[in-house]
Amino acid sequence: SSQNLSEEFAKAARQLKKEAPRIQFGKIDVTHQQDLRKEFNIREFPTVKFFVDGSREDPIDCKGVRQASAFITWVKRRTGPSTVLINSTDQAEAIIYADDLAVIGFFKELHNDSMEVFCETARDVPEMPFGMTASEDVCANYGIQKNTVVVFKKGKPVHNEVLEDGKQNKLDLTRLIKTFTLDLVTEYNLETSVKIFDVPVENHILLFTPTNSETFNAIYDNYKSAAAEFRGKIMFVLVDTNETRNGRVFEYFRIREVDVPAVRILNLTSDAKYKMPADEVTVENLIEFCQSYLNGRAKLHLSSEEIPEDWDKMPVKVLVGKNFNRIVF
Repeated sequence: SSQNLSEEFAKAARQLKKEAPRIQFGKIDVTHQQDLRKEFNIREFPTVKFFVDGSREDPIDCKGVRQASAFITWVKRRTGPSTVLINSTDQAEAIIYADDLAVIGFFKELHNDSMEVFCETARDVPEMPFGMTASEDVCANYGIQKNTVVVFKKGKPVHNEVLEDGKQNKLDLTRLIKTFTLDLVTEYNLETSVKIFDVPVENHILLFTPTNSETFNAIYDNYKSAAAEFRGKIMFVLVDTNETRNGRVFEYFRIREVDVPAVRILNLTSDAKYKMPADEVTVENLIEFCQSYLNGRAKLHLSSEEIPEDWDKMPVKVLVGKNFNRIVF
């Protein structure tokens, strides 16, 4: 909520006042400052922008940051180095075990495009510590031979991403790394919904199923296996159809009891919805569906009622999704 974020923002301001007095925090109620709202194109609330070197042109958006600690890290990484330089295995271990999650970049040398992309990504992911190294000893200790980003969870490597100069971009890497703040499959509820939308992955796949059904475990295992293939590209979400508080989600996707288990893909940017053509929730069917969606071959799902028998009887015709195109166009 805005109130909560406002408190965290104030907490960060108090902390940074001691550590970095040059960084000033301010807040604006744009209901009374319409000209500022227009100038900075404020569309959603709360919006946090960072102005650099006294210029009001092109402020940097601070998105998806909700905790005071993350605000502080975000600001520090914008005003100083965004990653810690690691020279020894001990130093690497200290970062890897300091938190639940840690990201380490292993590089052949410290000045190349891949490293630039890595440092830029670190600026946008203040929720976890970032370190980088070009030490041969450290790379050898972790068995790394190429420029590679490794995500550690509770001290163990959970993902290796090889970086090739010129082929990686910051947004893809940011998306991938941010997904580790969530489980591989995230169950939708009031608490997780905020976190789900904080991760900048615009493609979401949703499995609608009762979690207490006899087939649930088998279906869920298949779903998880497919999720591992598309990490960072498609966010995998589970919606328990027994949970009455999820009613609005069922309505939005027009999911009825007879439809479950059902699988849908939603593109957050265009609001387009896609239905998995196969009925069975197998790993193969899920992978094929996700792949066809990413390749732009999936058919749009326009949920529509059946065409009424008497749609043509009266001077004003009854149109539903299924006969709209044919009659109107």
